[in-house]
Amino acid sequence: MAFGRLPISGTLADAIGRGFNDCFQSDATRMRCRRHDVMFEGQGPYEAAVDLVGGDGSGGFDQVVFWHNRDQYAVYAIADAFERQGWQSCSTGSDDRGDQIIYTRNGAPFVVSMDLSYYGKRRLRLIPQWNRKERRC
Repeated sequence: MAFGRLPISGTLADAIGRGFNDCFQSDATRMRCRRHDVMFEGQGPYEAAVDLVGGDGSGGFDQVVFWHNRDQYAVYAIADAFERQGWQSCSTGSDDRGDQIIYTRNGAPFVVSMDLSYYGKRRLRLIPQWNRKERRC
């Protein structure tokens, strides 16, 4: 699955074919492939990555992650672009402790999830609808 020129799910070959070729084995069961200076929805540049199952990446990936190395608020520009296109949002948090803001659109094959509370880098993820491992609201 892809959106624009970016993969949302697929194989290691799909990731490399879309420019995610800075790959490293993070441990015996995972591999991360990164792409630098990514423009998305007219915004950026961002860092982006796909996390593959298996130390050799043979298990594929089920989401793409964006972040900015110096500006924790930079990914809000992507979220704003989805809002302008009519995507609806909800929050998985409660009271004053937000967790994720989830953007959905009827008929879209993926959801957009952005960190509200975070450690390190604030991330924004495109997650296929069939990936139900992630929180939804």
